[in-house]
Amino acid sequence: MKSLKNLLSLGVAAALGIATFASTASAEAPSDVKEIKAIQDRGVLRVGVKNDVVGFSVKDPLSGEYTGFEDTLATLIAKEIGEDVEVEFTAVTAATRSELIDSGDLDCVLATFTITPERKKNWDFSTPYYQDAVSVLVENKSEIHHLKDLLGKTVGVSSGSTSAKALVQAMIDNKILDGKNFNADKFDPATWTEGVKFHQFDNYPAISTALAANEVQAFCVDKSILNIYKTPSRGFIDEKFAPQEYGVVTKKGSGLSAFIDGLIKKWLADGTIEKLIKENNL
Repeated sequence: MKSLKNLLSLGVAAALGIATFASTASAEAPSDVKEIKAIQDRGVLRVGVKNDVVGFSVKDPLSGEYTGFEDTLATLIAKEIGEDVEVEFTAVTAATRSELIDSGDLDCVLATFTITPERKKNWDFSTPYYQDAVSVLVENKSEIHHLKDLLGKTVGVSSGSTSAKALVQAMIDNKILDGKNFNADKFDPATWTEGVKFHQFDNYPAISTALAANEVQAFCVDKSILNIYKTPSRGFIDEKFAPQEYGVVTKKGSGLSAFIDGLIKKWLADGTIEKLIKENNL
């Protein structure tokens, strides 16, 4: 993460009453809020998480248990809603997580979900609980060391992620691409072919396998995730770009949104989140 100071600043700001959502969140779960009451009555908080991101959320294939920073954070949220409220984890990907929020199958998502202005139009995000940056992982033998070395290469990205767009924007900012045909609002990695091509995958292990087989020449996503797939024969390009902030996602206008936001701010301010980040070696 290495940008914890920025998050702690957010926590201090939160203590001073600066809110992400228009309404002020309470530290106590208000049972008159329908979304919160539904969770209390159900006795279960339904949370979408990743199942293959070490440090953030991993599912044990034998026990079915989820462990990681975001899983622990979800459990803490559940206990704030009600002492007897349990967490029901559902594995999500970058392509499925928003759909499950929209359908009402999930109450919230904690799945390395990057906050962007475009996404905030469709879903509520809490104050960020983690900050990262996008990077690119390559095989050492590829001789790819810089953004410019990606010209003519195929890059593996996760379906539904913002990584491909961030990479193209970085190449434009560094004058590697002219960007004449780049439109951030309409960007589609499936059709982009100028200077660099993208292959989208459903999960990160599949991208790592494709990189090893040279089906793609680079693996692009947030650096904290790439660290999981780094080996002695792999390394990062020199550049990092596109700071990424992760937030808890809830349905737009949900009564749960402000409550969760208040919890994240409190835990940033009192050191709870910093402690969890260190415990999970992030």
